[in-house]
Amino acid sequence: MALIRINFMAASLHRTVPLMVCLPTDKLVPDEQGVPRPIQGPFATLYLLHGILGSEVDWISGTRIQRWADERNLAVVMPAGENSFYTDHPWSGETYSQFIGQELIDFTRRTFPLSHQRDQTFIGGLSMGGYGALYNGLKFHDIFGAIVSLSAGLNVRPGMEKLPAKPQWFAETAAYQHGVFGPDLAAAGHSELNPQVLVTKLLAAHVALPAIFMAIGDQDGLKPANDEFDHFLTAKKVSHEYVVGSGAHEWDFWDRYLLKALNWLPLTNQGAGVNSGHIKAN
Repeated sequence: MALIRINFMAASLHRTVPLMVCLPTDKLVPDEQGVPRPIQGPFATLYLLHGILGSEVDWISGTRIQRWADERNLAVVMPAGENSFYTDHPWSGETYSQFIGQELIDFTRRTFPLSHQRDQTFIGGLSMGGYGALYNGLKFHDIFGAIVSLSAGLNVRPGMEKLPAKPQWFAETAAYQHGVFGPDLAAAGHSELNPQVLVTKLLAAHVALPAIFMAIGDQDGLKPANDEFDHFLTAKKVSHEYVVGSGAHEWDFWDRYLLKALNWLPLTNQGAGVNSGHIKAN
């Protein structure tokens, strides 16, 4: 599994941005005569979004995604999302949602041998990235066939304008919330930034929604909001899988449930090849 770090100019963000990519193009698999040959694309692709305070290297350092992707012949694209919540910020000129759902897709497909098929293109994330995966996966439902949301930060909801009088950290401040979700938080809670509103509008338009996998730890402070979204999807008769497991808002949980999510994804082209961890002795 090749691990690639690149930088490219993102027009939607007006700057050069970093990107990590796991790509199985160096994997050798035996042909019909048993001779090891490089595996051929196009590859099913998972776009993974990090959480708040994170970066494009988080998934590599916090989980075993590189090994699991290699086993599944899966390409994994991990962009840097800053602390943006992966939404468009027209007030600052940074359109993170456009970057995730349009520019990043176009750039990576032009650069690497990735599948262009919706049923082989997935988006996932944790915490802030869990929200970003749900929001952008639904918004760009014609691009993504499945969504993986771990410990989603479902902050965008009615009443979100009622901020703590004494914020405990920067993400609770008015300056941050307005910078991410806009000057009118009350309006944001009732807009398509709220996944419940977005789902309702898509269902009314008879749109085929992506498959949805959600997981949350039983000790995670974000569990009530995730429970609420699960109940909402159930009431709307939206097919999805919601799993509550042992754990908190931590990498041990995300590592375990990322594997469960990969097993849930419709991946068919899997198998071992020649690599440093799988060498067949004669």
